[in-house]
Amino acid sequence: MQSVFITATDTDAGKTFISSVLLKGFARLNIPAIGLKPIAAGVDADGKNADAKILQTLSALALSYASVNPVLFDEPVAPHLAATLHQNRINTAVLDAQLVETAKLPVKLRLIEGAGGWLLPLDDHSYLADWVLAQKLPVLLVVGMKLGCLNHAMLTARELERSGARVLGWVANCVDPQMLLLNENIADLQQRLAWPCLGVMPYQPSATANQETTLAEQQAALAQALANTLSLT
Repeated sequence: MQSVFITATDTDAGKTFISSVLLKGFARLNIPAIGLKPIAAGVDADGKNADAKILQTLSALALSYASVNPVLFDEPVAPHLAATLHQNRINTAVLDAQLVETAKLPVKLRLIEGAGGWLLPLDDHSYLADWVLAQKLPVLLVVGMKLGCLNHAMLTARELERSGARVLGWVANCVDPQMLLLNENIADLQQRLAWPCLGVMPYQPSATANQETTLAEQQAALAQALANTLSLT
């Protein structure tokens, strides 16, 4: 089994959307994959995190919610601050255990979705990035294409490079349908970032029946690009 950690330039840049696109794409390619979200903050009426539930639903195997999302806080705030509210702390041993337990599953790939951006704090001194590096997880960067994304992307890229993380590539996720000079911004990032752009996902609030075929092709293409990078096919 191989693993990929999915991070982003910011909250709401589209980590869950890209994770879902990849899981659907891998399903179309007959490559069994699962989605995990170790840490989440914010719950729905069921007392579960909506993003984690999407990953659970799209995974190739029937997983329990707890196996997908072992660390959950009710409040939709920075997880370490939510932990403080409950006089608690985020224990990375729980994250380690999730990796050990899911490593036994009969799939080829785990997509491990982060929370927030690359430097998500776990406590006063450590970050989720430290855990990713300790586990030697390769990284896929999602860039939310909107005004300010060049700065957000380059700040994240510099920290990824400084830390020595193995970055597989990046995805341009078009979150703002009104963004001016979108193609020019993507081209600018392609020449600034040191890693390949594995795909560009257009703005997709919802797909009509006529768009389903195109969407399926985009899902498969992005999954194929990542599979090629990982030598899964």
